[in-house]
Amino acid sequence: MNKLIFRLTALFTGFLFGLGMIISGMADPNKVLAFLDVTGAWDPSLAFVMGGALLIYMPAYFLIIKPLQAPVVADEFCLAKKTRVDAPLISGAAIFGLGWGLAGICPGPAMSSLALGNIGVWIFFASMMVGLGVTNLLISMQDSRKSQTQTA
Repeated sequence: MNKLIFRLTALFTGFLFGLGMIISGMADPNKVLAFLDVTGAWDPSLAFVMGGALLIYMPAYFLIIKPLQAPVVADEFCLAKKTRVDAPLISGAAIFGLGWGLAGICPGPAMSSLALGNIGVWIFFASMMVGLGVTNLLISMQDSRKSQTQTA
């Protein structure tokens, strides 16, 4: 029962997120690029979208989420194990930012944009999946090398 509630909650929140991305314009690469163009024809409207999201989320977080001692539909909280800023984090953030700036779209809105049928977004999504696959391959190769040197 807990797994079903978890999956239904994830499905509902994912749908709500995608709908919000489309309605707000964050799924439109041209609008995102206009927001990022702070020295040219800057479009500040996405700042209001982000601000509106924070106005709704922050009170909910402090009044409902933060006081919880345990998750509602999971066995434990999903927290990051790594807390140190390291080279993989910095390089990953730089690559993410570069990709966002070049494509004009973030992975979250890209997922919701797939439904709009924009071929550029489909190419971005395919490239993102290839990048994730290569990254996972490199990480697993690095982990296997580490385990081999530890056992030797």
